[in-house]
Amino acid sequence: MAGVKVCWFSTGISSFVACYLAKDVDEIIYTHVPNQHPDSLRFLHDCEELLGRKITILQSTRFKDVDDVIMKTRCINTPYGAPCTKFLKKEVRKQWEKEHPDHHIYVWGYDMNEQRRADRLVNTMTDYDHEFPLIENKFTKEDCHALAKKLGLKRPMMYELGYPNNNCVGCIKGGMGYWNKIRVDFPEVFDRRAKQEREIGHSCIKGVFLDELDPNRGRMDLEVMEDCGIACQLFSRENLEETENK
Repeated sequence: MAGVKVCWFSTGISSFVACYLAKDVDEIIYTHVPNQHPDSLRFLHDCEELLGRKITILQSTRFKDVDDVIMKTRCINTPYGAPCTKFLKKEVRKQWEKEHPDHHIYVWGYDMNEQRRADRLVNTMTDYDHEFPLIENKFTKEDCHALAKKLGLKRPMMYELGYPNNNCVGCIKGGMGYWNKIRVDFPEVFDRRAKQEREIGHSCIKGVFLDELDPNRGRMDLEVMEDCGIACQLFSRENLEETENK
């Protein structure tokens, strides 16, 4: 079969704008993780209305959700990326690629401040061509939010609650400030993840378990927390290499 142009949609604002700006797209694909806020699917359907097309929803058949991955792999996070990303997103994409073998064009939602990450992805995922419409149009994250507002698109609830992205509720890549906000907004998620940490013996945050985290520690506005996607493991490896080389 001939290769197709695919937009990888994440239910984040930037990924929507990338889909909106991209030309001649054959398919828009979203890898669903049940741990995302339920409003994410409302946002997806609103995006379908604005884009005038359906979004294909894929989901892991091996694992139910993030909690299932944590308990079955006995792992929460690693320096090279989170197992939940590996099994719930990356593995799902690879299965799609196995079923649709060809040299596809992938469209990504990296903005103009993420050029280095875009370059790293191009140099690593060499089996495919890649397009970055936000970078090409010099869009920042703020520009993406402004365009969504202009189009009348209601943002996902996680943004409205003050989170920088629409990752899963209780994303294991969050810092102290993030987790202290989760403690307030989603106490049941905080408590469940804290119990999982103790059962497994590893923590989300390096050096501290959630049940020991000072409620006043951290500032989410100063923490770097990328949108979760199928390239998360790649960038986690990159960050580790940068740290080791300093």
